[in-house]
Amino acid sequence: MENKNTFAAKLAEVTPGTTKKICMPGRAPILLANVEGTIYAVDDTCTHEDSSLALGCLRGDKVKCTLHGSWFSVVNGEPSEDPADEALQTYVVTIQDDEIWLTLD
Repeated sequence: MENKNTFAAKLAEVTPGTTKKICMPGRAPILLANVEGTIYAVDDTCTHEDSSLALGCLRGDKVKCTLHGSWFSVVNGEPSEDPADEALQTYVVTIQDDEIWLTLD
C-alpha cells in the first residue's frame, strides 16, 4: 500500500508543551505533541490498556497514561515506566505552510 500525506491540524493548535488528539475516519486516534517547537505524532491509545494518552500530561518528550502511570516517549514511542512494555506506533510529521501533515500507510 502506498503512503500518503494527510492533514492533521494547524500548527497553532499544538503550542509548545501541549498535545492534541486527532481522529481520522477509519483510523485509531493519533496524538500530536509539541516538544520545544518540534511536532511528534504517536498512537493516542496506551499499549497496556485502552486509555487515551491525550488525558495525560506531557513532560519534556514523554507523555503519561493516566490509567496506570506508564510514560511513553513521543519521539520513538518507547515506554519508560511499567506496566506498559510495548511501544506506540510513530508517524512521520511534515510541517508545510503552518499546517501539520502526517505520512500514513
